[in-house]
Amino acid sequence: MQHTSTTDERWMHRALVVAAQGPEADANPRVGCVLVGPDGEAVAEGWHRGAGTPHAEAAALAAAGGHARGATAYVTLEPCHHTGRTAPCSRALADAGVARVVYAVRDPNSPAAGGAAWLGEQGVTTEAGVLEAEATELNRTWLHRIRTGRPWVTWKLASTLDGRSAAADGTSQWITGPEARADVHDHRARCGAILVGTGTALTDDPQLTARHPDGSLREHQPLRVVMGQRDLPAGARVFDGAAGTVHLRTRSPREVLTHLSDREVHHVWLEGGPTVAAAFMADGLVDEIVAYVAPVLLGRGRPSVSDLGITTMADALRLQPTDTRIIGHDVRITAVLQEAP
Repeated sequence: MQHTSTTDERWMHRALVVAAQGPEADANPRVGCVLVGPDGEAVAEGWHRGAGTPHAEAAALAAAGGHARGATAYVTLEPCHHTGRTAPCSRALADAGVARVVYAVRDPNSPAAGGAAWLGEQGVTTEAGVLEAEATELNRTWLHRIRTGRPWVTWKLASTLDGRSAAADGTSQWITGPEARADVHDHRARCGAILVGTGTALTDDPQLTARHPDGSLREHQPLRVVMGQRDLPAGARVFDGAAGTVHLRTRSPREVLTHLSDREVHHVWLEGGPTVAAAFMADGLVDEIVAYVAPVLLGRGRPSVSDLGITTMADALRLQPTDTRIIGHDVRITAVLQEAP
């Protein structure tokens, strides 16, 4: 039975703050660890800095030196119990003499799970589920991939007030203002892959990189993914070497997501045109929509999404807004599907 105290919540809050310093687009989850001594004072803290680096618990133990004995470890994810690129965190905690481990989310990754049970067998007290909702939100895309076998898909669209993504002559730059475009680059930099179809790649010749307002590249670049059967010219900007690029010659969204999941991508930023967007929506593979709506009217032009086969309002796809804000002169609406289409 769980007996969460305000002290446990206080230190888990700190562990979450520490965890958020980790790279969001990394193949591994963001994890934080805070070691608190028997006197109630923090001994050390650590976080996971990316695949191949020490896990949060190991980083905190290294910072603690010999002061971890008798401490309580507050960890945002159940300590792992397998040997991968690093040694098991469960054994490291036990070997250091940690007396109690409090963690937020059970590890759903079966090869790594079981750390809490093993620690209990070694006489270490464990407590699960402290600030579980907050910790789940921190790693929602990574947890989604582990639990479902596919990456979380965010469909980004930019449209006019009357739902157009391009004018009648095909021009689409720029529907939204510079502030909204900068916000898109913020989102790109937090994802593992950015995806378009060959139609968008051929028509717009996008670079598909995450950039600063001055045009310089961000430190992290998502994998650039183009899906579709058509050939791309060798001089296309997606092949400019600024980031990794893969051309998947398929029209199947599921095949694309399987490929990306195998590459340990857990968050896909979908910027494809109306045809690709409709394909993902029709297959129930869009988890979230980030829509930038500009106070612009065209009257004619390309719609934001192609035919979804919906002919009556009773069958309309209903979305649940999770955030709405004004960015520059545009409105950004973030929403999730209430149920799979």
